[in-house]
Amino acid sequence: MTPATPAAAPRGLDPDRLRAHLERVRPGLTGGPLTARLIEGGRSNLTYEVTDGSARWVVRRPPLGHVLATAHDMGREHRVIAALHGTAVPVPAPLLLCEDDSVLGAPFYVMEFVEGVPYRTAGQLAALGPERTRQAVLGLVDTLVELHAVDPAAVGLADFGRPEGFLDRQLRRWGKQLAASRGRELAGIDELHGALGRALPHSPAPAVVHGDFRLDNVLIGADDSIRAVLDWEMSTLGDPLTDLGLLAMYSSDLGLTDSPVSTTSGAPGHPAPAELIERYAARSGRDTGEISWYTAFAWFKLAVILEGIHYRFTLGQTVGAGFDRIGELVPVFIAHGLTTLQEG
Repeated sequence: MTPATPAAAPRGLDPDRLRAHLERVRPGLTGGPLTARLIEGGRSNLTYEVTDGSARWVVRRPPLGHVLATAHDMGREHRVIAALHGTAVPVPAPLLLCEDDSVLGAPFYVMEFVEGVPYRTAGQLAALGPERTRQAVLGLVDTLVELHAVDPAAVGLADFGRPEGFLDRQLRRWGKQLAASRGRELAGIDELHGALGRALPHSPAPAVVHGDFRLDNVLIGADDSIRAVLDWEMSTLGDPLTDLGLLAMYSSDLGLTDSPVSTTSGAPGHPAPAELIERYAARSGRDTGEISWYTAFAWFKLAVILEGIHYRFTLGQTVGAGFDRIGELVPVFIAHGLTTLQEG
């Protein structure tokens, strides 16, 4: 019988070099040679599942060929997970941080492997059925309340961001992103940006903000509970209602079929944004009276992100299924943002 050929190592992670490093800094952690696979679905930083045949771990590292270290700061991600581990916020246990590029070619960190499913589309979520879907999404809101209840100073995150002027900086940042992706006329985008700037809310007390809080950035367990919140690369100290506005946006119906960008809102049993906002307000004690601004800002931010993808596609810098249709979605997000702001 011909022996099985070992699976090829994924790009960006050399299992032998990783094991040698683990043996130096965490002797006895691994029980033998490691194999690794890339976990699909990440938006930016790369995530790998690593196993020695009996135990499993997860490794996070920046994308291949990354240039801006500040945009893919492994130390920052590791720091927030380490700070939150042991609080009511479910995060994987961090095991080690390595900032030595000689091991894998970039800084990385290792954390525990958590069993669970990331539900990315309404179709996947629908398999749970209406009642289980409802409980899973409401649990997402409750987890967000727990995150925003964490005292940053108490967990060593007092200097994790600059809360003063947070919304103004965010709006200016995404305005610059839009300017860098200008390749066509976009009706309403400047109107939306300007209206957001004229109506900046007064932020509540700052909190640890996830920055991309939605259903496909958490793992749902077999009991429909939130087992772990993932992808902390955009986390900071700031206005907690930005997380809620983004969650409300991703829980809204785009009014599209067969879209390359999907929300989970179409799954039977999925609570409407208004119920999620009401639950958050009741459980957090925060005033959500200006949530329309935050939701409109989320629509604007996603419009800018999608326009950037479309712009790179027109330059031949992005390939893959669905990228040719991203551009047609941008006006939809702009329209939702304007409507949300006007109705608020």
